[in-house]
Amino acid sequence: MYAPPSANEFCFFETYGYLVLDSLLRKEHVAALRLATERAISDRRHSNETDNSRTTIEGANTRIFHILEDDPLFLELVDFGPVLPYVQRLLCDTPHFHASDAIWEVEPTGGKPRWHMDGKDGGFRSLRPGIPLLQLKVGYFLSDMTEPNQGNLMIVPASHRTDTEPEPEHLQGFDSFPGAMQLCVAAGSCVMFHNALWHTKGPSTLQGGARQLLYFAYEHPWMVANPEHWSYSKKGSSM
Repeated sequence: MYAPPSANEFCFFETYGYLVLDSLLRKEHVAALRLATERAISDRRHSNETDNSRTTIEGANTRIFHILEDDPLFLELVDFGPVLPYVQRLLCDTPHFHASDAIWEVEPTGGKPRWHMDGKDGGFRSLRPGIPLLQLKVGYFLSDMTEPNQGNLMIVPASHRTDTEPEPEHLQGFDSFPGAMQLCVAAGSCVMFHNALWHTKGPSTLQGGARQLLYFAYEHPWMVANPEHWSYSKKGSSM
């Protein structure tokens, strides 16, 4: 039986909109997921995949979506024992799988920030004031990201509790959004965050750095807000 979040963890998430579980995955599990991700990406890259909604290739960097049938290890993470109690406590008792993707970046990408909230219509803005927790994002880090500037997840803690739009100038840079911070975590760590938390991929300028992670998202059982659910085979949907 896996433990649910402690009272302190629950309070932290409610206050700041995110939670980091340091080194949650065993090293052997991280290594297996890395191999599975490399295989899945290699298969996608060599299959002449042309659907940008499922596969994005930029040089040596790749992002693949709808990954549950790419490897059994990905499917197992949907109801991963150590994390599921957190999803149930933070979101709802009967969470519904929403979406999945894998990111494999081994080259600096440069570029500007893309500050955003998650969810339909630009982050469920129409539900203000007080955008509720409708989607919970869970990320598993497969590469060491204890150093900044390698595409680290950037967040603005407690921004999920703010109903006003940021000033335009706040969205222009990585250090222009008041309170923004890069999450620097070790491989095997897990992060969870609220759909209304402002976030972006951070600067990617560190030579030799890597951004390799898996994202899974969950929603309430009455929501079916992603076409990924209809992209899998009947065999996969019965697993």
